[in-house]
Amino acid sequence: MWEKVKSFASDFFVTGDPLIYGADVSIALTIVVVVFVLTYFKKWTWLWREWLTTVDHKKIGIMYIISAFLMLFRGGVDALLMRVQLVVPEFDFLAPDHYNEIFTTHGVIMILFMAMPFMFGLFNVMVPLQIGARDVAFPFLNALSFWLFFSGAMLFNLSFVIGGSPDAGWLAYPPYSGLMHNPGPGQDFYIWGIQISGIGSLMTGINFIVTILKMRAPGMKLMKMPMFPWSVLSSCIAIIFSFPILTGTLALLFLDRYAGAHFFTLDGGGNPMMYINLIWMWGHPEVYIIVLPAFGIFSEIVSTFSKKKLFGYKSMVYAMMIISILSFLVWAHHFFTMGSGADVNAFFALTTMLIAIPTGAKVFNWLFTMFRGKITFETPMLWTIGFIPCFVTGGLTGVLLSVAPADFQFHNSYFLVAHFHHVIIGGVVFGYFAGLYYWWPKLFGFKLNERIGKWAFWFWNIGFYLCFMPQYVLGLMGMTRRVATYGWDKGWWEMNLVSTIGAGLMGVAFLFQVWQIAHSVKHHRSNRDTTGDPWNGRTLEWSIPSPAPLYNFATLPQVSKQDEWWEEKLRRESGQLSPPAAKLEPIHMPKDSAIPILMSAFWFMTGFGFVFHWLWLTIPGLVGVAVCMIVHSFNYDTDYYIPVDEIERTEAAIRKVTS
Repeated sequence: MWEKVKSFASDFFVTGDPLIYGADVSIALTIVVVVFVLTYFKKWTWLWREWLTTVDHKKIGIMYIISAFLMLFRGGVDALLMRVQLVVPEFDFLAPDHYNEIFTTHGVIMILFMAMPFMFGLFNVMVPLQIGARDVAFPFLNALSFWLFFSGAMLFNLSFVIGGSPDAGWLAYPPYSGLMHNPGPGQDFYIWGIQISGIGSLMTGINFIVTILKMRAPGMKLMKMPMFPWSVLSSCIAIIFSFPILTGTLALLFLDRYAGAHFFTLDGGGNPMMYINLIWMWGHPEVYIIVLPAFGIFSEIVSTFSKKKLFGYKSMVYAMMIISILSFLVWAHHFFTMGSGADVNAFFALTTMLIAIPTGAKVFNWLFTMFRGKITFETPMLWTIGFIPCFVTGGLTGVLLSVAPADFQFHNSYFLVAHFHHVIIGGVVFGYFAGLYYWWPKLFGFKLNERIGKWAFWFWNIGFYLCFMPQYVLGLMGMTRRVATYGWDKGWWEMNLVSTIGAGLMGVAFLFQVWQIAHSVKHHRSNRDTTGDPWNGRTLEWSIPSPAPLYNFATLPQVSKQDEWWEEKLRRESGQLSPPAAKLEPIHMPKDSAIPILMSAFWFMTGFGFVFHWLWLTIPGLVGVAVCMIVHSFNYDTDYYIPVDEIERTEAAIRKVTS
């Protein structure tokens, strides 16, 4: 009996690597500390009532952002481990198999479990406030979306201590991801972690399209809407058309592995190129899905800190919608070298060059907005200015990669790695950092420490250029991706050393950000936002107190112009009388629900059961999902009204604090 237990444990748990044992210990200690703190301070009921069962879009946004920072830490540690392995030739810090696992999980975590939740968090906390709404269109679905993302992310992250991590690359090309070459559970963790979180992402896309189109404040026509909701709309349109492709593609791969199908195996009559086409039909729109909202954030920040209306508002709107459409017509530039033919390569080279036009046009919009503006350099504006040269560099190298003959030289090299990180870190991560700094006071009622924030900014930027500029050179020198080690004769070690130093500086920058948040929380009273408008903003979120009350707006705003809050301040300065405030009425709000977190737990059971082929776990998980859906279908007690006297008490308490 004991031998059977030992045999099962050795197969079930990842063993034999000191790094994994260290991770096991840190996970166990973290769980013990969290349980102790919640028990000691008697916060279990508070946690369940205020957070785990909430449908408040602001709290859901905060949970998304916290999850994104945890995943940034995990993905960042993976990146540092890879850079340590490559710091000098013939280093044996990581075994080749472990290196393959780390670069696979790094890519998946950073794109799907860091960038996506960071984006969805900012969607949640700001879109309803910017369009003058009290909530999203489907609050229950919004909570379910978050918990599905979270359960998928946790399922994926379990793989590095249970079963083994996936190691076929972040897009899992067959035959590397097929059962013959990858028989362990790692690839099934990959499939089901992404599948479960992907369902949540698709529902979020639907939710915010409906929210933006149907819940804008009275008078806010589409062309009077702030730029961030426009960027969210364009991103969500791409989500609802691309994520079903990902779901179907991974379902086919799972059938190959689980049921003996041969969609992607040549010797069974399938075709792995079909997988590569399908995965990039999702994968390239995904790049624009995560960068378009960053463009909206930069537009808001540039306008606010330049004290000017955004230059070329309509052209920005058209550019983002064009990008959303063209993003579906460029996928084959990821495999120019795979023999598609000259005509196909020429078509996708042309569409790739075309999409650079609306992308580059926005840079001129931001520069002309800053031109002759009264610019101030708070941290949100610093991140925006830092983004521009970084993204331009990434864009220019992307145009080089779009030239099919040149791509035969650049393909699969570190030149491509550098380009991709220039776009994703310099565009996406810098953008979301800028948005977090900008909207932090609205979320929590106090500003982050500017001095520490500037230290973080400079460490991030210096480290970023030190890390990735040498990789362009390495790519041109012939260093390819997925290389776990190399010889002294290659001449690559100097550039790899510089790159690793840069990665270390970015790690230090992240620690500065953690210090900044901790320091600001400790001294939040001295940085309190008592005005609701600490940046002298232009849009509706700055017209209400910080942090925003549960119902957002006591009375729905009436919108007559673009940048309505800025125009309202100008009217007040000129002595014009504003329209009288509408009479307070009871506010309709959704009730909290435990079903989203319970349903996601059942999805986790289902995914875990499929990973290990345990039908005894999979079937109860699917039954639990079905039961949750049925229970919710027959639950008609889903909303309530906040009475007028409670609204008056809340508003009076807010005025007392802000005065």
